[in-house]
Amino acid sequence: MPMAAVHHWIVVLDIESFSARSDPLQRSLRAAMYDVLHAAVEQAGIPGDALSTEDRGDGVLILFQAQVPPVQLAGALVRALDDCLREKAAVFSEAHAMRFRVALHQGLVSRDARGWSGDAVNTAFRLVDAAPLRDVLSGAGRARLAFIASDEVYRAVIRHDHRTVDPAAYLPVTFEAKHGVEITGWVTVPGYPAPPGLAPGAGAPGTGTPGTAAAGAAGAPAERQGRPSVVFHIGEVHGDPVAGDKNVHHHSGGPVRP
Repeated sequence: MPMAAVHHWIVVLDIESFSARSDPLQRSLRAAMYDVLHAAVEQAGIPGDALSTEDRGDGVLILFQAQVPPVQLAGALVRALDDCLREKAAVFSEAHAMRFRVALHQGLVSRDARGWSGDAVNTAFRLVDAAPLRDVLSGAGRARLAFIASDEVYRAVIRHDHRTVDPAAYLPVTFEAKHGVEITGWVTVPGYPAPPGLAPGAGAPGTGTPGTAAAGAAGAPAERQGRPSVVFHIGEVHGDPVAGDKNVHHHSGGPVRP
Protein backbone atom coordinates (compact mmCIF):
# COMPACT_ATOMS: atom_id res chain seq x y z
CA MET A 1 0.00 0.00 0.00
CA PRO A 2 1.29 3.52 -0.78
CA MET A 3 2.38 5.58 2.18
CA ALA A 4 0.46 8.73 3.08
CA ALA A 5 1.57 11.81 1.14
CA VAL A 6 4.29 13.73 3.02
CA HIS A 7 5.85 17.10 2.31
CA HIS A 8 9.35 17.04 0.82
CA TRP A 9 11.74 19.40 -0.90
CA ILE A 10 12.17 17.98 -4.38
CA VAL A 11 15.39 18.28 -6.39
CA VAL A 12 15.84 16.86 -9.87
CA LEU A 13 19.18 16.92 -11.66
CA ASP A 14 19.72 15.91 -15.25
CA ILE A 15 22.86 15.53 -17.38
CA GLU A 16 22.93 17.77 -20.44
CA SER A 17 23.07 15.95 -23.83
CA PHE A 18 23.23 12.54 -22.15
CA SER A 19 21.47 10.57 -24.90
CA ALA A 20 23.85 11.91 -27.55
CA ARG A 21 26.79 10.00 -25.98
CA SER A 22 27.91 6.46 -26.67
CA ASP A 23 26.93 3.67 -24.28
CA PRO A 24 30.39 3.53 -22.61
CA LEU A 25 30.35 7.30 -22.09
CA GLN A 26 26.83 7.14 -20.66
CA ARG A 27 27.93 4.54 -18.12
CA SER A 28 30.93 6.65 -17.16
CA LEU A 29 28.83 9.81 -16.90
CA ARG A 30 26.32 8.08 -14.63
CA ALA A 31 29.09 7.01 -12.27
CA ALA A 32 30.50 10.54 -12.30
CA MET A 33 27.03 11.99 -11.68
CA TYR A 34 26.70 9.98 -8.47
CA ASP A 35 30.25 10.93 -7.46
CA VAL A 36 29.29 14.59 -7.79
CA LEU A 37 25.96 14.16 -6.00
CA HIS A 38 27.48 12.32 -3.04
CA ALA A 39 30.32 14.82 -2.67
CA ALA A 40 27.98 17.82 -2.99
CA VAL A 41 25.52 16.52 -0.38
CA GLU A 42 28.39 15.94 2.02
CA GLN A 43 29.98 19.34 1.26
CA ALA A 44 26.63 21.08 1.81
CA GLY A 45 26.38 19.51 5.26
CA ILE A 46 23.15 17.61 4.59
CA PRO A 47 22.78 14.35 6.57
CA GLY A 48 22.57 11.29 4.35
CA ASP A 49 19.53 9.97 6.21
CA ALA A 50 17.57 13.16 5.44
CA LEU A 51 17.08 12.29 1.79
CA SER A 52 16.16 9.52 -0.61
CA THR A 53 17.07 9.20 -4.27
CA GLU A 54 15.47 7.53 -7.25
CA ASP A 55 17.56 6.82 -10.32
CA ARG A 56 16.27 8.21 -13.63
CA GLY A 57 18.95 7.02 -16.04
CA ASP A 58 20.27 10.38 -17.20
CA GLY A 59 19.48 12.02 -13.88
CA VAL A 60 18.34 11.63 -10.29
CA LEU A 61 15.19 12.47 -8.35
CA ILE A 62 16.15 13.52 -4.81
CA LEU A 63 13.59 13.84 -2.01
CA PHE A 64 14.75 15.90 0.98
CA GLN A 65 12.80 15.62 4.19
CA ALA A 66 10.87 18.68 5.29
CA GLN A 67 13.30 19.53 8.11
CA VAL A 68 16.14 20.20 5.64
CA PRO A 69 16.38 24.01 5.31
CA PRO A 70 15.46 25.02 1.74
CA VAL A 71 18.04 27.83 1.88
CA GLN A 72 20.64 25.07 2.28
CA LEU A 73 19.39 23.48 -0.93
CA ALA A 74 19.18 26.66 -3.02
CA GLY A 75 22.45 27.95 -1.59
CA ALA A 76 25.00 25.46 -0.27
CA LEU A 77 23.89 22.45 -2.33
CA VAL A 78 23.79 24.29 -5.67
CA ARG A 79 27.17 25.85 -4.93
CA ALA A 80 28.61 22.44 -3.97
CA LEU A 81 27.28 20.82 -7.14
CA ASP A 82 28.95 23.56 -9.17
CA ASP A 83 32.24 23.13 -7.28
CA CYS A 84 32.24 19.36 -7.75
CA LEU A 85 31.43 19.67 -11.44
CA ARG A 86 34.35 22.09 -11.78
CA GLU A 87 36.67 19.47 -10.29
CA LYS A 88 35.41 16.86 -12.76
CA ALA A 89 35.78 19.28 -15.68
CA ALA A 90 39.46 19.67 -14.89
CA VAL A 91 40.12 16.00 -15.73
CA PHE A 92 37.35 15.13 -18.21
CA SER A 93 37.81 15.31 -21.97
CA GLU A 94 35.47 17.39 -24.12
CA ALA A 95 33.65 14.23 -25.20
CA HIS A 96 33.07 13.41 -21.53
CA ALA A 97 31.99 16.92 -20.53
CA MET A 98 29.26 16.83 -17.88
CA ARG A 99 26.89 19.70 -17.09
CA PHE A 100 23.68 19.62 -15.06
CA ARG A 101 20.25 21.12 -15.23
CA VAL A 102 18.91 21.27 -11.66
CA ALA A 103 15.37 22.01 -10.45
CA LEU A 104 14.01 22.68 -6.96
CA HIS A 105 10.34 22.41 -6.01
CA GLN A 106 8.32 21.36 -2.96
CA GLY A 107 5.10 19.56 -2.17
CA LEU A 108 3.40 16.36 -1.13
CA VAL A 109 4.76 13.07 -2.43
CA SER A 110 3.74 9.46 -1.88
CA ARG A 111 5.94 6.39 -1.80
CA ASP A 112 5.12 2.84 -2.85
CA ALA A 113 7.20 -0.25 -3.52
CA ARG A 114 8.40 1.16 -6.87
CA GLY A 115 9.27 4.72 -5.91
CA TRP A 116 7.83 8.19 -5.43
CA SER A 117 4.94 9.96 -7.13
CA GLY A 118 2.77 13.05 -6.88
CA ASP A 119 1.91 16.19 -8.79
CA ALA A 120 4.81 18.01 -7.12
CA VAL A 121 7.22 15.42 -8.57
CA ASN A 122 5.68 15.91 -12.02
CA THR A 123 6.16 19.67 -11.72
CA ALA A 124 9.80 19.27 -10.70
CA PHE A 125 10.47 17.19 -13.82
CA ARG A 126 8.67 19.70 -16.02
CA LEU A 127 10.91 22.41 -14.59
CA VAL A 128 14.17 20.54 -15.19
CA ASP A 129 13.05 19.61 -18.72
CA ALA A 130 11.84 23.12 -19.63
CA ALA A 131 13.09 24.49 -22.95
CA PRO A 132 14.03 27.88 -21.41
CA LEU A 133 16.35 26.15 -18.93
CA ARG A 134 17.89 24.01 -21.69
CA ASP A 135 18.44 27.11 -23.81
CA VAL A 136 20.03 29.05 -20.97
CA LEU A 137 22.52 26.26 -20.24
CA SER A 138 23.27 25.86 -23.95
CA GLY A 139 24.04 29.58 -24.17
CA ALA A 140 26.15 29.70 -21.01
CA GLY A 141 29.45 28.43 -22.35
CA ARG A 142 31.37 28.89 -19.09
CA ALA A 143 28.67 27.33 -16.91
CA ARG A 144 28.69 23.90 -15.33
CA LEU A 145 25.02 23.96 -14.34
CA ALA A 146 21.80 25.93 -14.68
CA PHE A 147 19.39 26.00 -11.74
CA ILE A 148 15.63 26.63 -11.80
CA ALA A 149 13.43 27.09 -8.74
CA SER A 150 9.65 26.91 -8.88
CA ASP A 151 7.70 30.10 -8.34
CA GLU A 152 6.57 28.79 -4.95
CA VAL A 153 10.14 28.22 -3.81
CA TYR A 154 11.30 31.55 -5.19
CA ARG A 155 8.59 33.49 -3.35
CA ALA A 156 8.91 31.55 -0.08
CA VAL A 157 12.70 31.24 0.06
CA ILE A 158 14.88 32.87 -2.58
CA ARG A 159 13.41 36.37 -2.83
CA HIS A 160 14.04 37.00 0.88
CA ASP A 161 17.76 37.52 0.22
CA HIS A 162 19.17 35.01 2.67
CA ARG A 163 22.91 35.20 3.12
CA THR A 164 23.82 32.31 0.80
CA VAL A 165 21.24 33.05 -1.91
CA ASP A 166 21.28 36.02 -4.32
CA PRO A 167 17.78 36.75 -5.70
CA ALA A 168 19.22 39.40 -8.04
CA ALA A 169 20.90 36.62 -10.05
CA TYR A 170 17.53 35.05 -10.95
CA LEU A 171 15.22 35.82 -13.85
CA PRO A 172 11.72 34.39 -14.37
CA VAL A 173 10.52 32.19 -17.22
CA THR A 174 6.94 31.13 -17.90
CA PHE A 175 6.35 28.20 -20.22
CA GLU A 176 3.60 25.83 -21.26
CA ALA A 177 4.14 22.22 -20.26
CA LYS A 178 2.24 19.03 -21.03
CA HIS A 179 -1.57 19.26 -21.08
CA GLY A 180 -1.37 23.03 -21.47
CA VAL A 181 -0.17 23.59 -17.90
CA GLU A 182 1.51 26.99 -17.54
CA ILE A 183 4.48 26.96 -15.17
CA THR A 184 6.70 29.75 -13.89
CA GLY A 185 10.23 29.14 -12.73
CA TRP A 186 13.17 31.31 -11.72
CA VAL A 187 16.53 30.62 -13.34
CA THR A 188 20.10 31.34 -12.25
CA VAL A 189 23.50 30.21 -13.53
CA PRO A 190 26.41 30.06 -11.06
CA GLY A 191 29.21 32.34 -12.23
CA TYR A 192 26.89 34.67 -14.16
CA PRO A 193 25.25 37.85 -12.79
CA ALA A 194 22.08 36.86 -14.70
CA PRO A 195 21.07 33.89 -16.86
CA PRO A 196 22.52 34.34 -20.36
CA GLY A 197 19.95 34.91 -23.10
CA LEU A 198 17.04 35.86 -20.86
CA ALA A 199 15.76 39.41 -21.18
CA PRO A 200 15.04 41.05 -17.79
CA GLY A 201 11.29 41.19 -17.27
CA ALA A 202 10.51 38.58 -19.93
CA GLY A 203 8.31 35.78 -18.70
CA ALA A 204 7.55 37.49 -15.39
CA PRO A 205 4.61 35.97 -13.51
CA GLY A 206 1.32 37.53 -14.52
CA THR A 207 2.54 38.88 -17.85
CA GLY A 208 1.46 35.87 -19.88
CA THR A 209 4.70 36.24 -21.84
CA PRO A 210 7.05 33.27 -22.15
CA GLY A 211 10.69 33.82 -21.29
CA THR A 212 12.68 34.62 -24.44
CA ALA A 213 16.28 34.39 -25.49
CA ALA A 214 17.66 37.78 -26.42
CA ALA A 215 19.94 36.49 -29.13
CA GLY A 216 21.59 39.34 -30.94
CA ALA A 217 19.89 41.93 -28.75
CA ALA A 218 21.80 44.79 -27.19
CA GLY A 219 23.42 43.69 -23.98
CA ALA A 220 23.17 39.98 -24.74
CA PRO A 221 26.32 38.04 -23.78
CA ALA A 222 28.72 37.52 -26.67
CA GLU A 223 28.44 33.75 -26.38
CA ARG A 224 24.71 34.03 -27.16
CA GLN A 225 25.09 36.24 -30.26
CA GLY A 226 23.73 34.54 -33.33
CA ARG A 227 21.93 31.78 -31.41
CA PRO A 228 18.24 31.20 -32.15
CA SER A 229 15.51 32.27 -29.78
CA VAL A 230 14.04 29.83 -27.29
CA VAL A 231 11.59 27.34 -28.79
CA PHE A 232 9.30 25.87 -26.17
CA HIS A 233 8.95 22.12 -26.62
CA ILE A 234 8.07 20.33 -23.40
CA GLY A 235 8.04 16.58 -23.98
CA GLU A 236 7.47 13.51 -21.93
CA VAL A 237 9.43 12.97 -18.74
CA HIS A 238 11.88 10.17 -19.36
CA GLY A 239 13.40 7.84 -16.84
CA ASP A 240 13.11 4.48 -15.19
CA PRO A 241 9.43 4.00 -14.31
CA VAL A 242 10.08 1.13 -11.94
CA ALA A 243 13.15 2.37 -10.13
CA GLY A 244 12.97 2.04 -6.38
CA ASP A 245 14.27 4.53 -3.90
CA LYS A 246 17.89 4.57 -2.88
CA ASN A 247 19.42 6.32 0.08
CA VAL A 248 22.48 8.51 -0.12
CA HIS A 249 24.84 7.58 2.72
CA HIS A 250 27.93 9.33 3.96
CA HIS A 251 31.14 7.44 3.31
CA SER A 252 34.57 8.53 2.29
CA GLY A 253 35.38 8.11 -1.38
CA GLY A 254 33.38 6.25 -3.99
CA PRO A 255 30.14 7.17 -5.64
CA VAL A 256 26.65 7.05 -4.25
CA ARG A 257 25.41 3.81 -5.74
CA PRO A 258 22.07 3.69 -7.53
